[in-house]
Amino acid sequence: MASVSIQQLGVRMGTTSILSQLDLDVHEGEFLVLLGPSGCGKSTLLHTIAGLLDAEAGSVHIGGRDVTHADPKDRGIGMVFQSYALYPTMNVERNMSFGLRVAGLPKGEIRKRVERASRMLQLDPLLARKPAQLSGGQRQRVAIGRALVREAQVFLFDEPLSNLDAKLRTELRRELKALHQELGATMIYVTHDQVEAMTLATRVAVMRGGRIQQIGAPGEVYARPANMFVAGFLGSPSMNFVEGLATAASGTPAVPAVLGIRPEHVALRPGSDAFPGARVTLVEPMGAHEVVWLDMQGHKMAAIAPSTGEFPPGAVVGVQMDLARASLFDPNSGVRLDLPPAGFYHRPH
Repeated sequence: MASVSIQQLGVRMGTTSILSQLDLDVHEGEFLVLLGPSGCGKSTLLHTIAGLLDAEAGSVHIGGRDVTHADPKDRGIGMVFQSYALYPTMNVERNMSFGLRVAGLPKGEIRKRVERASRMLQLDPLLARKPAQLSGGQRQRVAIGRALVREAQVFLFDEPLSNLDAKLRTELRRELKALHQELGATMIYVTHDQVEAMTLATRVAVMRGGRIQQIGAPGEVYARPANMFVAGFLGSPSMNFVEGLATAASGTPAVPAVLGIRPEHVALRPGSDAFPGARVTLVEPMGAHEVVWLDMQGHKMAAIAPSTGEFPPGAVVGVQMDLARASLFDPNSGVRLDLPPAGFYHRPH
């Protein structure tokens, strides 16, 4: 395993700047997830680390070695793409060992590596099959195995689960996490799926417009988002935003702010005796809980409630916010205000 250090990286596509002066340090053995919407630059960053795209400015170091201008094969990486990119005429064993055979490794070493990877990925019974005889999940396991046999310093994953159905994504997500725990390898993983990011990452880097908005442990980024973009991008449903006046402590002048509150930190009760009454507009059953959508004097808000049917559409309810878990943001810049709200007065629309 190895660290990855990116300094002042710039990448341009034609006349369009995709990444500019980007800095990122990936620690040895960590599972870093690059998270963001389509077009934010996360795949461009990954492909530049891999050497598939050229850097216009800055540098890329892997394991302390400058690989900015090195060929992909000389960077000590293993890469797994969104598409499986398997050779259709080769069986699983041949697909996994192809790169090692081209590199001229001894047959005994190739066999040992393939056996180890196939055991870890539960591919032993499938080694003689060809890709057409495999399910989507099995094909992606083979693609991961092909990267593992390289025994690379860093493994790069470019949205590897996006072509799979929900059940397979969940299964392979578990396997990837277990694989990282077993190998202790450095892994960098690109996704736009926040569930993947939150469950897989030791650290998550949220990107927007070619820049890293925030990087940290998933729980930290979720609980203390650096700005309104991060706050709104993470969470399903996303964070509620309410404009109004906030006070930090007794006697402190109120300041205009945007209050951010997660749906799970909004409590409901029948009647309108709590925070100004709200009307239920929509209910989304989710099994053990339901998402209750509210119109609160012009503000659209989501709350998480037990699936009791206690808050049907049209009902007027009381709303209680857990201000100790709320975030405040500057209404102009969207940047987080380190000002725990002692009180908040919303501005009706």
